[in-house]
Amino acid sequence: MDKDKDAKQYEFVKLSLSVLESVITFLILFLFVVLGYSIELRQFVSQYFIGDYSRFLAYMFILGAGLMILSLPFDYLSSYWIEHRYSLSNHTFAGWIWEKTKGMLVATLVLLPVMFVFYYLLLNYPQTWWIWLSAFLFFFSVILGKIAPLVIFPLFYKFTPLHNEELLKKMSELAVKGKFSLDGVYRFDLSKTTKKANAAFTGMGKTKRIILGDTLLDNFTIDEIEAVFAHEVGHYVHKHIYIGIAVSTVTSFLSFYLANLFYVKLLPFFSFNRIADPAALPLLFLILSLITLIIMPFSNALSRRHERQADLYALQNIENPSAFKTSMIKLSELNLSNQEPHPLVEFFFYSHPSIKKRVAFADNYVERRRE
Repeated sequence: MDKDKDAKQYEFVKLSLSVLESVITFLILFLFVVLGYSIELRQFVSQYFIGDYSRFLAYMFILGAGLMILSLPFDYLSSYWIEHRYSLSNHTFAGWIWEKTKGMLVATLVLLPVMFVFYYLLLNYPQTWWIWLSAFLFFFSVILGKIAPLVIFPLFYKFTPLHNEELLKKMSELAVKGKFSLDGVYRFDLSKTTKKANAAFTGMGKTKRIILGDTLLDNFTIDEIEAVFAHEVGHYVHKHIYIGIAVSTVTSFLSFYLANLFYVKLLPFFSFNRIADPAALPLLFLILSLITLIIMPFSNALSRRHERQADLYALQNIENPSAFKTSMIKLSELNLSNQEPHPLVEFFFYSHPSIKKRVAFADNYVERRRE
């Protein structure tokens, strides 16, 4: 089996499905607005519900259900069929359905307060809603980041404390260098859903956790796991989480500001008479999706820069820098990553540098260290 060929095919299919779903969803929403179906749905909802909030929720529920049904074939193909086609998934079909159901329920619970605040601001602060919504999303994301490791993640995976003394010793030494306490190192059963490997820092402040997938722990050497962990420490030392929150907040302000400008100007063109008209909201979502598309390459470029900084930190602070290279190669094999994507694909869609570039970076570092 040609792993490199499989990786390229896997990426092509996943990316094609994602782009196709986005394009079809955009076109359907656009036609939904242009052909007047959005106004018809608002009129239908108004016959059965009284009050702005109940009409808004009913409208959004019907629209959301329609979009979810539209996305189901793409979701099945991209997260179940293709994963089994390339032997990456451990999910049964029933297990996949159950995980998706849980994800939908959690997403609904998380989104409900956001939707209420969003519509409240549209109704009561039509000129400045975008300012207050951006501020709310900042605080909401911080709170969500704190509670997710304790409340949300355990709904999907089982977390158990890590007991590998040799690995914990190496991690403790890295924690000392990174000037943080090594509290809450957990193994989680990633293998129940996939053969892919992963590790991450999660949470913030007292809820900070270091989580290592069992697929990583079972397939990598101690030195390779140390290299992967050191990379995550690099993110912590360089404060990438906080930079990410700050950049995300600024991006939210800019996106909502620009969206509001275009939204207000386009409302009369589509026969909408107020900013809080539920029928007009798909128009706002279309504008935001275009702005997000424009911003995405710049966001990914910043992310790739952060990844390079974390890679360098790892290479500088582990005993065996060569293990970083082997860990990257193993990750690419387990995750079936395309080691050398097309430059345009990498520029637009990759939040990490390609594996080939990361390996070359490690090789250059090891060579310079030997000189």
